[in-house]
Amino acid sequence: MGVDEAYKSMGEIGRYQVYLVVLLNLLQVFVAAQAVFMTIVGATTPYHWDFGKVSPDQSKNTTANQNQQFKHWLHLVNKTEIQKHVHFDSGSSSVVREWFLIGDASYKVIMASSVYFFGVLIGVITFGQLSDRFGRKKVYLTGLLLDIIFGIVSGLTPTYEIFVISRFGVGLMNGGMALVSYVLLQEYVAVSYWALTGSMQSLSFAVGISLYALLGYFIRSWRTLAIVINIEGMLILFPSLFIPESPHWLYAQGRWSEAKNILENFAKKNGQQKCTVTLKPQAVQNGESASILDLFRHRVLLRRTLIMMYVWLVCSLVYYGLTLNAGDMGGNRYLNIALSGLAELPSYPICFFLMNRTWSGRKRTLAGSLLVGGTACLVVILLPEKKGVGIYSFVNSQSFSILGKLSISAAFNVVYVYTSELYPTSVRNVGMGICSMSSRLGGVLAPILPSLKSIQWPLHFVVFGATGLLAGVLSLFLPETLNKPLSDKISDLHSVEYRQLGEEVVSLCSQKNKMASDVNYAEDNNSENEEDCDSDEETTLIK
Repeated sequence: MGVDEAYKSMGEIGRYQVYLVVLLNLLQVFVAAQAVFMTIVGATTPYHWDFGKVSPDQSKNTTANQNQQFKHWLHLVNKTEIQKHVHFDSGSSSVVREWFLIGDASYKVIMASSVYFFGVLIGVITFGQLSDRFGRKKVYLTGLLLDIIFGIVSGLTPTYEIFVISRFGVGLMNGGMALVSYVLLQEYVAVSYWALTGSMQSLSFAVGISLYALLGYFIRSWRTLAIVINIEGMLILFPSLFIPESPHWLYAQGRWSEAKNILENFAKKNGQQKCTVTLKPQAVQNGESASILDLFRHRVLLRRTLIMMYVWLVCSLVYYGLTLNAGDMGGNRYLNIALSGLAELPSYPICFFLMNRTWSGRKRTLAGSLLVGGTACLVVILLPEKKGVGIYSFVNSQSFSILGKLSISAAFNVVYVYTSELYPTSVRNVGMGICSMSSRLGGVLAPILPSLKSIQWPLHFVVFGATGLLAGVLSLFLPETLNKPLSDKISDLHSVEYRQLGEEVVSLCSQKNKMASDVNYAEDNNSENEEDCDSDEETTLIK
């Protein structure tokens, strides 16, 4: 038997596997805190300067000439002079206050976030290959340990430059390690549980965002907050030292005896003391090469790849754009960030339900989520920026931003399942990889877009809404995969496409024939009715 058959013989999942699922879901709480780290520690704090007691952030009290004078003064003086004459209002400490990232230097806050997501992009590319070669557990533990080290360095660094480098290291390890842990978690349970465990990891990430906001509310020192987050990582690292290697990876590497021992250990810890597993070598199959060029060489795959790359990019762009912008939506920053995380929680059971319904399926669920999310973002530009009175205390930019976050979270959850079903087995990993890379590019751009509000405050929501609507429309051109057999080879796609086309032609012909028969039936009835009428008239005349 193979590993999947072994899991089925063991009951697919048991209490020890549940423990592993819980442990690796707790990891997502740590991953989420690192991902949205800058929403609190990079918060913009109001300040004033002594020269004329003018606040550069308040245009009603500040002329354009005074703003220029202040920016010019910042270029001329050193840090000591800035400390003497620039005073921040009361509030939490942040990297902005620490290194005076104000005026022309405010872009450095955005740079720190984008550098983190660029590290995530590199980590996703490299860690996947490393885990295939050296094993899931080793790469996961190494990435988690280095993630914690870089995170502690970012909280202790004396300079902004070292802070940015450490944030790149955190992104590199966080992105790569999270990817490997996701695969490891899936390979601990039977395939029938993959959709459930995948949704649970997304849900744990959302909880992590809210818990990070709660920690930030009580811990106002950004350096202390950074250390506390990484202590949480240590608490996950220690029990992770004793988790087993992936049985799937060991089996694929030909290390059948090790995979057999792990599976039997699963059975014993699940209470099945007498369970015996017998693994057979994998049958050699002559498959197609998994080249990235295959995705663009074939017409069917080219269309799917281009659409899904754009959809993944938009999902990441809007998701992280709304998350990182949550603190600047007016009102309490910590409450907004917490609500941004909590808003995701209903989306996962809803999309899990819709994905498996024949009337919605994968395609309509994805398209609907993107269209609703894009529309919510566009509605924001028509509403007041801050809470008002009456109906505007509920219908405001914050509420529609949360609705957009809920919808785009559902789309992000669907797109993982849908993409894996769109690609044949021979190029599935390659297809998922290039879509994931596109997603990370969206993450790099996400921290930059909210800066458009310096031109006009809702401009970034226009970008979120327009890109979301376009992604929703494009996804309607993809085929439905619910309850459809998965393709093993690229050549299968053409036969499936022609078969679907033939089914549509047959359906149209049958509808046409039915309509023709209905018309003939109606004509026959009309002629009979006319004959009856003629007969009635003749009878009347006779009478």
